[in-house]
Amino acid sequence: MLIKTTEDIAGYLKSAGLRVTSPRIAVLSALQSLGPHQSVEQIADAVRSKLGSVTVQSVYDNLDALASAGLVRKIRPTGAPALYESRVGDNHHHVVCRTCGAVADVDCVVGQAPCLEPDATHGFEIDEAEVIFWGICPDCRNIKSTLLT
Repeated sequence: MLIKTTEDIAGYLKSAGLRVTSPRIAVLSALQSLGPHQSVEQIADAVRSKLGSVTVQSVYDNLDALASAGLVRKIRPTGAPALYESRVGDNHHHVVCRTCGAVADVDCVVGQAPCLEPDATHGFEIDEAEVIFWGICPDCRNIKSTLLT
């Protein structure tokens, strides 16, 4: 999703059946300007710069509503705060650095969504697979190798 204007964001909210509010517009705008994989605190800071006073709880509430409507995606790396992004609907995955927590997108590598086939569905109709790959990013590997030499 690449939205350029407030009117575009308002239309996007309406098309998802959500009320158009200043905080929702500011949250979506913040995600667009900040880029992917943002924490609630980062989003709240950006929203405050547009609206003035806003609580972190308000940002959480709006992100939850936007995620429930499918307009943003919430990712939850183990041991880290939840992160949010506006890239939705394509079933991409993520890679997370074990050292610094850097996150990058990994496009689906095999087949069509949900990309992976479980050995048993237990009667579920599967429509998405959420995969987080873990490793060490190039920057952290370089720092580690520099410290060892």
